Amino acid sequence: MARSKKKQPADNGYVLYDVFYQDGARTSNRKIPTAELDSPDDEDSIRAFIEAQDRKIAEMSGNPRGPIKSIARSDG
Repeated sequence: MARSKKKQPADNGYVLYDVFYQDGARTSNRKIPTAELDSPDDEDSIRAFIEAQDRKIAEMSGNPRGPIKSIARSDG
């Protein structure tokens, strides 16, 4: 019987970010899958992913988020 090749492990990791909005609101520990990021420090891809999350949440809740002021990597 032939041995099968091992599959490459899937990247199931994520990075946590704190998001600060222009209205003073803050959300902590937003999870971004590492597979979605070009680099953990690439603010453009992080911002795009979080804005997409915010749009989905706004559609479901009916409460839109304001514009993002800044994004910082969480300490946790």
